Amino acid sequence: MRHRKAGLKLNRTSSHRDAMFRNMVTSLFKYERIRTTDTKAKGLRRWADHLITLAKRGDLHARRQALSIIREKDVVYKLFGEANERFGTMSGGYTRIVKLGRRPGDAALVSMIELVTPEKEKSKKKKTKGKKSAAVEKKQVAEVAVEKVKPEKKEEKHVEKIAEKKSAGPEEDIDKKADEMDLASNNT
Repeated sequence: MRHRKAGLKLNRTSSHRDAMFRNMVTSLFKYERIRTTDTKAKGLRRWADHLITLAKRGDLHARRQALSIIREKDVVYKLFGEANERFGTMSGGYTRIVKLGRRPGDAALVSMIELVTPEKEKSKKKKTKGKKSAAVEKKQVAEVAVEKVKPEKKEEKHVEKIAEKKSAGPEEDIDKKADEMDLASNNT
């Protein structure tokens, strides 16, 4: 029985699996989204969440722990620089997995794992009820209605049709003639 054995084996040795996830998590933080198989994405999610938690802590020990996992110093610098601003209010769920379908060739389930950007709360404006604001709103609505109702002049339509015919050019004339010849041959 595999009780208390968390994690995915992925048919690899432990050293190969660790190296693969280290490379993948480096790419994830570098490009902010990567495409991989579903099971690898689910395994990568644990690594990414752990590293973001370290980055939110932000002390020297956390930075050294992250440097032991992530391959590039620039990526660690970027992660620690933006982690508190980007994920400060969140307490987990830093990644999103989107299923993309099956991969041609071996039909493996493919998904995209990306870093989540939390939505900022919009400040609600206070509504003021007064005669001035209602009058202003009615005036704006009336102006919009007048603009929609304006009929186009017949001359403008005629000028537009002439311009379309001139811009059609010889290619469309050739296409029309070819279509007419096809219809004539189909009729016989």
